Amino acid sequence: MVSFINSHQSIEHRSGSITNQAHTGNFFLGMRNIARKGIHYWQKLNAANVPAELIENGQNRVIDASLTLIRERAKLKGELVRALGGALASSSLLGVPLGHNSSFLQGPAFAPPRIREAIWCGSTNATTEEGKELNDPRVLTDVGDVPVQEIRDCGVDDDRLMKIISESVKLVMEEDPLRPLVLGGDHSISFPVVRAVSEKIGGPVDILHLDAHPDIYHSFEGNKYSHASPFARIMEGGYARRLLQVGLRSITSEGREQGKRFGVEQYEMRTFSRDRHILENLKLGEGVKGVYISLDVDCLDPAFAPGVSHIEPGGLSFRDVLNILHNLQADVVAADVVEFNPQRDTVDGMTAMVAAKLVRELTAKMSKMKN
Repeated sequence: MVSFINSHQSIEHRSGSITNQAHTGNFFLGMRNIARKGIHYWQKLNAANVPAELIENGQNRVIDASLTLIRERAKLKGELVRALGGALASSSLLGVPLGHNSSFLQGPAFAPPRIREAIWCGSTNATTEEGKELNDPRVLTDVGDVPVQEIRDCGVDDDRLMKIISESVKLVMEEDPLRPLVLGGDHSISFPVVRAVSEKIGGPVDILHLDAHPDIYHSFEGNKYSHASPFARIMEGGYARRLLQVGLRSITSEGREQGKRFGVEQYEMRTFSRDRHILENLKLGEGVKGVYISLDVDCLDPAFAPGVSHIEPGGLSFRDVLNILHNLQADVVAADVVEFNPQRDTVDGMTAMVAAKLVRELTAKMSKMKN
């Protein structure tokens, strides 16, 4: 079996990774400051009357180069999967390392490489619980990351950045049978991803959203692209027919009002024991062209996943989540795993392994082989 296809397999095992937490924290802080300085630098150029055309042309070149890399990698992986034959649907990882729309900590920007490292770290085998082999490119490929920080460093604003993310997702979907499995990043990425999926398949999707929070504020702290608002943008845009939110335990009156406004089915943890049978026997997607799964790692109780920005006790167990996913009857056309924060993953990469396991099991749910 061809092995080079998963080119983001870990170059180094956990034993060779940076383990000094203070050093790691300084690294993350430095990277975030670099990104902020880049934005401020371009704002100063605008203020200094540097020709707008010069800046825009430069931005366009960077964006075109970024999309070209995603396009060509997706094309290569799609060609290989088709040449191997037998795949009806194949999961393909796409990283979106975005953290600046987080209202608290921005560490999720650094999650995609940590998740990849954990997937391939060697501490476990490459077989999912349902028996699918991740080493088979017909099951899982990887097209790399959208270079979010490099694009922002050129002064590109969020309106344009969200369109770039959507376009990147569409480039993956153009290479049948690839289906995007997106690694966040904070939860703001779900809006451009779902938008792209809906537009590409030609209609709304049903969404299964697992999270401690409903993320449906109209706008949070004045930011319409906040990680607390993606599902408001999704529902306003008509990109989802049905939205089920599971694991909720930090929900405000606005969250409930917005839920009623958009007809969201909200399942709170305080009634989980009553709702368990329903949630472990879901059937979604009838009458639409596919189902989307958005999995915020903080849907889990922090005992299972402490490496998140917003720690909310009283959440789902890891097996609760797997039972919901494994038993779900649906054609899952795309998914995301978001809000893992490596800066808080202090227990020897425990949450990275949890996020990686979620990715592995979502891969098995999305990929399909001919009988």
